[in-house]
Amino acid sequence: MEFLRANTTRRIKVTVPGPFTMSQQVQNDHYPDRASLAMDYAVAVNQEVKALFEAGADVVQLDEPWLQAHADDAREFGVPAINKALEGVIGTTGLHLCFGYAAVVKNKASEYAFLAELDESAVDLVSIEAAQPDLDMSVLAKLPSKTMVVGVIDLEDAAVEPPEAVAAKVREALKYRPPEQLMLAPDCGMKYLPRDVAFGKLQAMVRGVELVRSELR
Repeated sequence: MEFLRANTTRRIKVTVPGPFTMSQQVQNDHYPDRASLAMDYAVAVNQEVKALFEAGADVVQLDEPWLQAHADDAREFGVPAINKALEGVIGTTGLHLCFGYAAVVKNKASEYAFLAELDESAVDLVSIEAAQPDLDMSVLAKLPSKTMVVGVIDLEDAAVEPPEAVAAKVREALKYRPPEQLMLAPDCGMKYLPRDVAFGKLQAMVRGVELVRSELR
Protein backbone atom coordinates (compact mmCIF):
# COMPACT_ATOMS: atom_id res chain seq x y z
CA MET A 1 0.00 0.00 0.00
CA GLU A 2 1.63 3.21 -1.11
CA PHE A 3 1.55 5.81 1.61
CA LEU A 4 0.24 8.94 -0.07
CA ARG A 5 -1.52 7.94 -3.25
CA ALA A 6 -4.70 5.94 -2.80
CA ASN A 7 -4.82 3.47 -5.68
CA THR A 8 -7.76 1.16 -6.25
CA THR A 9 -6.22 -0.46 -9.32
CA ARG A 10 -5.57 -4.12 -8.72
CA ARG A 11 -1.88 -4.98 -9.08
CA ILE A 12 -0.24 -8.38 -9.26
CA LYS A 13 2.75 -9.02 -7.01
CA VAL A 14 4.63 -12.32 -7.10
CA THR A 15 7.34 -13.48 -4.71
CA VAL A 16 10.14 -15.91 -5.52
CA PRO A 17 12.94 -17.35 -3.37
CA GLY A 18 16.10 -15.30 -3.66
CA PRO A 19 19.43 -16.78 -4.79
CA PHE A 20 21.28 -16.02 -1.55
CA THR A 21 18.71 -17.71 0.68
CA MET A 22 18.56 -20.78 -1.57
CA SER A 23 22.35 -21.07 -1.49
CA GLN A 24 22.22 -21.19 2.32
CA GLN A 25 19.46 -23.76 2.57
CA VAL A 26 20.66 -26.54 0.28
CA GLN A 27 23.32 -29.20 0.67
CA ASN A 28 26.25 -28.32 -1.56
CA ASP A 29 28.02 -31.35 -3.01
CA HIS A 30 29.19 -29.76 -6.25
CA TYR A 31 30.22 -26.11 -6.08
CA PRO A 32 33.54 -25.00 -4.56
CA ASP A 33 31.76 -22.53 -2.30
CA ARG A 34 28.33 -21.06 -1.60
CA ALA A 35 29.15 -17.87 -3.46
CA SER A 36 29.49 -19.82 -6.71
CA LEU A 37 26.29 -21.69 -5.93
CA ALA A 38 24.42 -18.44 -5.29
CA MET A 39 25.55 -16.94 -8.58
CA ASP A 40 24.26 -19.94 -10.53
CA TYR A 41 20.98 -19.81 -8.62
CA ALA A 42 20.82 -16.15 -9.62
CA VAL A 43 20.86 -17.10 -13.30
CA ALA A 44 17.84 -19.38 -12.78
CA VAL A 45 16.03 -16.75 -10.68
CA ASN A 46 16.69 -14.15 -13.38
CA GLN A 47 14.91 -16.31 -15.95
CA GLU A 48 11.94 -16.76 -13.59
CA VAL A 49 11.68 -13.04 -12.79
CA LYS A 50 11.70 -12.11 -16.47
CA ALA A 51 9.06 -14.76 -17.22
CA LEU A 52 6.81 -13.41 -14.46
CA PHE A 53 6.96 -9.87 -15.83
CA GLU A 54 6.26 -11.17 -19.31
CA ALA A 55 3.22 -12.99 -17.91
CA GLY A 56 1.82 -9.75 -16.50
CA ALA A 57 3.22 -9.33 -12.99
CA ASP A 58 3.44 -5.71 -11.82
CA VAL A 59 5.91 -6.34 -8.99
CA VAL A 60 8.27 -9.28 -8.43
CA GLN A 61 9.83 -9.66 -5.00
CA LEU A 62 12.83 -11.75 -3.98
CA ASP A 63 12.38 -13.34 -0.57
CA GLU A 64 15.77 -13.26 1.15
CA PRO A 65 15.25 -13.85 4.90
CA TRP A 66 18.66 -15.50 5.27
CA LEU A 67 20.50 -12.28 4.48
CA GLN A 68 19.84 -11.36 8.10
CA ALA A 69 20.57 -14.82 9.53
CA HIS A 70 23.89 -15.19 7.66
CA ALA A 71 25.13 -11.63 7.56
CA ASP A 72 28.83 -12.44 7.04
CA ASP A 73 28.11 -14.44 3.89
CA ALA A 74 25.61 -11.78 2.82
CA ARG A 75 28.28 -9.10 2.98
CA GLU A 76 30.56 -11.28 0.86
CA PHE A 77 28.22 -12.19 -2.00
CA GLY A 78 24.61 -11.29 -1.16
CA VAL A 79 24.32 -8.10 -3.22
CA PRO A 80 26.20 -9.49 -6.26
CA ALA A 81 23.86 -12.50 -6.30
CA ILE A 82 20.77 -10.29 -6.02
CA ASN A 83 21.99 -8.00 -8.77
CA LYS A 84 22.71 -10.98 -11.01
CA ALA A 85 19.17 -12.25 -10.40
CA LEU A 86 17.79 -8.90 -11.58
CA GLU A 87 20.16 -8.30 -14.48
CA GLY A 88 18.29 -6.96 -17.51
CA VAL A 89 14.94 -7.01 -15.68
CA ILE A 90 12.44 -4.31 -16.63
CA GLY A 91 9.76 -3.80 -14.00
CA THR A 92 9.35 -2.95 -10.32
CA THR A 93 11.34 -5.29 -8.10
CA GLY A 94 11.37 -5.79 -4.36
CA LEU A 95 13.29 -7.70 -1.72
CA HIS A 96 12.05 -8.94 1.63
CA LEU A 97 14.22 -9.84 4.59
CA CYS A 98 13.05 -10.58 8.09
CA PHE A 99 13.75 -12.38 11.35
CA GLY A 100 11.40 -15.31 10.64
CA TYR A 101 7.70 -16.04 11.05
CA ALA A 102 6.27 -14.48 14.18
CA ALA A 103 4.59 -17.75 15.24
CA VAL A 104 7.93 -19.57 15.07
CA VAL A 105 10.60 -17.05 16.06
CA LYS A 106 10.19 -15.37 19.44
CA ASN A 107 12.27 -12.63 21.03
CA LYS A 108 13.40 -11.21 17.71
CA ALA A 109 16.52 -9.08 17.46
CA SER A 110 15.94 -5.35 17.61
CA GLU A 111 18.20 -4.54 14.67
CA TYR A 112 19.24 -6.01 11.33
CA ALA A 113 22.74 -7.43 11.01
CA PHE A 114 22.52 -6.85 7.25
CA LEU A 115 20.39 -4.10 5.75
CA ALA A 116 22.15 -0.86 4.78
CA GLU A 117 24.23 -2.83 2.27
CA LEU A 118 21.08 -3.28 0.16
CA ASP A 119 21.26 0.35 -0.89
CA GLU A 120 23.84 -0.89 -3.42
CA SER A 121 21.45 -3.50 -4.81
CA ALA A 122 19.34 -3.29 -7.96
CA VAL A 123 15.99 -3.71 -6.17
CA ASP A 124 13.47 -0.86 -6.05
CA LEU A 125 11.66 -1.80 -2.82
CA VAL A 126 13.13 -3.17 0.41
CA SER A 127 10.63 -4.82 2.76
CA ILE A 128 11.46 -5.19 6.48
CA GLU A 129 9.84 -5.97 9.81
CA ALA A 130 9.63 -3.15 12.32
CA ALA A 131 6.68 -3.81 14.65
CA GLN A 132 7.46 -7.04 16.52
CA PRO A 133 11.20 -6.36 16.83
CA ASP A 134 10.48 -2.72 17.81
CA LEU A 135 12.99 -1.62 15.20
CA ASP A 136 14.78 1.70 15.53
CA MET A 137 13.33 3.51 12.51
CA SER A 138 16.47 5.58 12.04
CA VAL A 139 17.86 2.65 10.04
CA LEU A 140 15.57 3.75 7.19
CA ALA A 141 17.89 6.67 6.54
CA LYS A 142 20.67 4.23 5.61
CA LEU A 143 18.94 3.21 2.38
CA PRO A 144 18.32 6.58 0.72
CA SER A 145 17.90 5.22 -2.81
CA LYS A 146 15.19 2.70 -1.91
CA THR A 147 11.47 2.81 -1.29
CA MET A 148 11.06 1.13 2.09
CA VAL A 149 8.19 -1.24 2.83
CA VAL A 150 7.94 -1.10 6.62
CA GLY A 151 6.12 -3.67 8.75
CA VAL A 152 3.86 -1.85 11.20
CA ILE A 153 1.64 -4.76 12.33
CA ASP A 154 2.85 -7.16 15.04
CA LEU A 155 1.85 -10.69 14.03
CA GLU A 156 2.96 -12.39 17.24
CA ASP A 157 0.23 -10.57 19.19
CA ALA A 158 -3.28 -11.83 18.39
CA ALA A 159 -4.78 -8.55 19.58
CA VAL A 160 -5.75 -6.12 16.83
CA GLU A 161 -3.77 -2.90 17.12
CA PRO A 162 -5.65 0.41 17.52
CA PRO A 163 -5.26 2.55 14.40
CA GLU A 164 -3.54 5.22 16.49
CA ALA A 165 -0.79 2.73 17.44
CA VAL A 166 -0.18 2.08 13.75
CA ALA A 167 -0.21 5.82 13.05
CA ALA A 168 2.48 6.35 15.69
CA LYS A 169 4.78 3.89 13.90
CA VAL A 170 4.11 5.62 10.59
CA ARG A 171 4.92 9.02 12.05
CA GLU A 172 8.20 7.65 13.39
CA ALA A 173 9.09 6.21 9.98
CA LEU A 174 8.36 9.58 8.35
CA LYS A 175 11.15 11.14 10.38
CA TYR A 176 13.64 9.19 8.29
CA ARG A 177 11.92 8.54 4.97
CA PRO A 178 9.87 10.93 2.76
CA PRO A 179 6.27 9.86 2.07
CA GLU A 180 6.95 9.07 -1.59
CA GLN A 181 9.56 6.49 -0.49
CA LEU A 182 7.47 4.82 2.19
CA MET A 183 5.03 1.92 1.98
CA LEU A 184 3.39 0.09 4.87
CA ALA A 185 2.79 -3.61 5.41
CA PRO A 186 2.35 -6.20 8.15
CA ASP A 187 5.39 -7.88 9.66
CA CYS A 188 6.22 -11.39 8.44
CA GLY A 189 3.94 -14.35 9.18
CA MET A 190 0.28 -13.37 8.80
CA LYS A 191 -0.59 -16.86 7.54
CA TYR A 192 -0.48 -18.18 11.11
CA LEU A 193 -3.26 -15.87 12.34
CA PRO A 194 -7.00 -16.68 12.36
CA ARG A 195 -8.68 -15.10 9.35
CA ASP A 196 -10.75 -12.63 11.38
CA VAL A 197 -7.70 -11.45 13.33
CA ALA A 198 -5.65 -11.04 10.16
CA PHE A 199 -8.45 -9.05 8.52
CA GLY A 200 -8.82 -6.85 11.62
CA LYS A 201 -5.12 -6.10 11.64
CA LEU A 202 -5.17 -5.12 7.98
CA GLN A 203 -8.12 -2.81 8.68
CA ALA A 204 -6.19 -1.22 11.55
CA MET A 205 -3.20 -0.71 9.29
CA VAL A 206 -5.27 1.07 6.65
CA ARG A 207 -7.04 3.25 9.21
CA GLY A 208 -3.75 4.15 10.88
CA VAL A 209 -2.30 5.21 7.54
CA GLU A 210 -5.42 7.26 6.81
CA LEU A 211 -4.95 9.13 10.09
CA VAL A 212 -1.44 10.18 9.12
CA ARG A 213 -2.37 10.91 5.52
CA SER A 214 -5.03 13.36 6.74
CA GLU A 215 -2.38 15.16 8.80
CA LEU A 216 -0.21 15.68 5.73
CA ARG A 217 -2.90 17.30 3.59
